Amino acid sequence: MKKIRPTEATPGGVQYWLAQVLAPHKQLLNNALLLAYVAALLLVWQSWLLARLFSDWLVDWQQQGSAALNLNLLLALLPWLLICLLLRPLLQYARERLCQKASVQARTGLRQQLLAQLAALGPGRQALGADAVLASRLLEQVDALDGYISRYHVQRYLVLLVPLTLLVCIFYYSPLAATLMLLTAPLVPLFMILLGKAAAAASQKQFVALARMSGRFMDLLRGLKTLQQLQAVPQAEAEVAQAAEHYRAGTMRVLRMAFLSGAVLEFFSALAIALVALYLGLGLLGILPWAKGSVPVAYQGALFILLLAPEFYNPLRQLGTDYHAKAEAEAALSELLPLLELQVWQHPGERPLQLAAAPALEFHQVEIAQRLAPFTLQLAAGERVVLRGVSGSGKSSLLQAVLGFLPYSGEIRINQQSLMMLRRADWHQQLGYLAQQPQLLHGTLAENLRLAAPEAGDEQLVTVLDQVALWPLIRQLPLQLQTPLGERGLGLSGGQLSRLALAQLLLRDTPVWLLDEPTAHLDPQTAAHINRLLERLSHGRTLLLVSHELEGLDWADRVVNLDTPSAMQVTA
Repeated sequence: MKKIRPTEATPGGVQYWLAQVLAPHKQLLNNALLLAYVAALLLVWQSWLLARLFSDWLVDWQQQGSAALNLNLLLALLPWLLICLLLRPLLQYARERLCQKASVQARTGLRQQLLAQLAALGPGRQALGADAVLASRLLEQVDALDGYISRYHVQRYLVLLVPLTLLVCIFYYSPLAATLMLLTAPLVPLFMILLGKAAAAASQKQFVALARMSGRFMDLLRGLKTLQQLQAVPQAEAEVAQAAEHYRAGTMRVLRMAFLSGAVLEFFSALAIALVALYLGLGLLGILPWAKGSVPVAYQGALFILLLAPEFYNPLRQLGTDYHAKAEAEAALSELLPLLELQVWQHPGERPLQLAAAPALEFHQVEIAQRLAPFTLQLAAGERVVLRGVSGSGKSSLLQAVLGFLPYSGEIRINQQSLMMLRRADWHQQLGYLAQQPQLLHGTLAENLRLAAPEAGDEQLVTVLDQVALWPLIRQLPLQLQTPLGERGLGLSGGQLSRLALAQLLLRDTPVWLLDEPTAHLDPQTAAHINRLLERLSHGRTLLLVSHELEGLDWADRVVNLDTPSAMQVTA
């Protein structure tokens, strides 16, 4: 499957990205368009057969006074009528299946591309917003493209092909009827565009409101225990109810616009059909002001035109009905543009990496634009170094560069091998990374531990929990390893979350640990306990710990001050 390349230029904004999303699936959509057009041709043939049959019956009735059908003509035309009646629904069904398949594939490809974008950002994805907002974008807004792909895209071509084909057929019998249809047809797309723009603006507002509501609701869930302690749950419930009511009212406004658009389109198409029918009826009666006593269009031609007239306006009406799907897709994609147009740096390394023991790390004149000044440091194999610096000095950015998520100048070497040359996935297999806030998911304690080692058995989980002094507490819980946790470890204290994150590091059993202020946001007593655990558990590993505090880290082999120009000022 062809992937969308986010680093390409985006000259057309939303329309450009819509074309990029559809490009790998154009063959499916073109096949659907061909089937729909063949079905329209069958309709023309079916209308001509019916007009031929009934006009012959009318002529016989007028000439002979008999209302009996011509059986020979009926038997000759019936097989063709049956073919048309059977094939048209089958072709329409096949068209819808192809469009749905293209929609599923396109949305799946776009969602995978966006997930790859977020994965390539690593910890830096948090700058794009809360996880709830990102999840809303990847789920709700990607699915909002369905109507555009499965209905609108093919219909916008049919709205030209089918009416033009019908006009040619109608013109053969009555140039005036064809002219009337041609003159009234623009009224439908005109009102479609006027109403569609308003629907597009309203739909975009709804997507923004949904993303904000998702993030706010997630924040309230995370702070539910705090709200309960402050007895503020009723206020939170009122806030959620108010936001839901506001979103409901906005949704109803969008629906009103969609229904109004459909009603207007139906009115103008019905008015145009009535005008054509009036002309043909007066002509058959011979009372047209400019053609009294004559019949400008014979009965067969008149019936043929009347059978085709609704189908002439039907693609326009259908496009008007589906126009809100276009508006919804454009609104959704405009919200996804920051992700699609994001310049994500791709780690270039392709050389495999295997480590039998803790490696040596070397930083030589490493510089990250606007984040980190030139930095030089060497870590011996198994050495534990604390990197100290004030907030904003580039400590976390340096760790992201070591993880392979940020570009840098200079050299980072692992056992004398350049990180830029190594395969990032192999390097990650040798790394244990602990962020300031441990990334835990809604699920059981065992499920969260197995995020680090999916094949780990219960005995192994108990062992690492015991190593971080968490098993005595877990053992007293009724469900023990099956104890459910909320998102981000809701149900555990800050110190318990840090110890659980350390247990995950132990399960990975990697020779390199990168720790980003693991005791931040913890009280002094809990921080001291975590630091003692780190001292005991990090023996034999190459460890780089960034922090702006040194209390409790006297066990480290070295402390390096990042604030110095060469970053080589060392405290033993």
